[in-house]
Amino acid sequence: MVKNLSGVLAAGAAALTLLASPQAHAQSGEPIKIGLGIAMTGGLAGPGKQALLGVQIWEEQINKKGGLLGRPVRLIAYDDQTNASTVPGLYTKLLDVDKVDLILGPYATNMIAPAMPVAMQKGKTIIGLFGLAINTEFNYPKYFAMIPTGQNTKPSFTEGFFEIAAKNKIQSVALVAADAEFANNACEGARTNAKKHNIKIVYDGKYPPPTTDFTPIVRAIQARNPEAVVICSYPPDSVGMVRAVNEVGFKPKMIGGSMVGLQISAIKTQLGPLLNGWINYETWVPTKEALNPEIQEFLKVYQERAKGAGVDPLGYYLGTWGYAYAELLGKAVEGAKSLDDDKIADYLRKNTIQTIMGPIKFGKNGEWVDSGMMQVQYKGIKGNDLDQFRGMDTQIVVAPASRATGEAVLPFEKAQQQ
Repeated sequence: MVKNLSGVLAAGAAALTLLASPQAHAQSGEPIKIGLGIAMTGGLAGPGKQALLGVQIWEEQINKKGGLLGRPVRLIAYDDQTNASTVPGLYTKLLDVDKVDLILGPYATNMIAPAMPVAMQKGKTIIGLFGLAINTEFNYPKYFAMIPTGQNTKPSFTEGFFEIAAKNKIQSVALVAADAEFANNACEGARTNAKKHNIKIVYDGKYPPPTTDFTPIVRAIQARNPEAVVICSYPPDSVGMVRAVNEVGFKPKMIGGSMVGLQISAIKTQLGPLLNGWINYETWVPTKEALNPEIQEFLKVYQERAKGAGVDPLGYYLGTWGYAYAELLGKAVEGAKSLDDDKIADYLRKNTIQTIMGPIKFGKNGEWVDSGMMQVQYKGIKGNDLDQFRGMDTQIVVAPASRATGEAVLPFEKAQQQ
């Protein structure tokens, strides 16, 4: 799949949206141009747009501080339309036509993978935003992952889920995944976790990404009578799965695992009480410990800007991470004192870099040395009001034990009532 995508050129690139913030033009000197492709439309637009706003806030703030290497920063961003086939063409355009100095990778595994051959051909350092196990195939020394999966990449998304299952003596599990790169990687990790905990897989299925009716899939899983269900999905699928499970009345002991989208405020408010009882991965939650001064300051700016920008009003999922991955690149440039990609990559490999999301240290394959993945359980959600999701009242961290704020409530049916 990746090899075929690498051959796709700039078809449709003219229709992409170009964003360049005006602040850079108000400064003197030749700007340092940073290019990226990111979802502004399509199924990943929700998280993509909040990540982009985070990057734009970083651009504005770094320019207020004097830019990088004494030069202003100019961001050039194109909409990848949540379509992997657009990605090689738009990164080729950024490098060959726009002549950007640096690149940031796209958001999401399915979009980062087709950007890799272009970055590799051009010798560019690339930081991918929330790409799962991207570099296991490419082994590219100038790739770095902005996702807290640690060295145990594929199993990390469901590791906590299976730890809870084992603790509660779950004996069987069903696995279901979108037939796409991220979901397949996450599901592979789930198989590893099931084997580790000696939990029998009684269903292991895939569905095509365009699927909209999930009722037949849920009924097929239900027929196997699994005690736990792991779902590896992207936002539209995640919503469809939650609705189908509730409509069918399917009540396993545990359900969730690796569903992208449940972290997004608009989806939380859309689904409301239907989320009660679900257990799913998280990468950051607003605990007192996590709300450091830098995060608080960023969220204050982000949430004010979000009001008129049509993006996620809280920014907890990718607003913070979007800022942080641009911040990471900026600090590497300053640390290397250069725009040379080899020197930037060398700096990233050798140093622990402080960001608003905490210190980041890279290990093998450009992945984090340590994992920060969590599993949360939703509870006590009433109605569709946004404010109930601002703090920790409607979710508890249930894994890993070192970061837990409470115990998982099982079975799922009992948790739905809390």
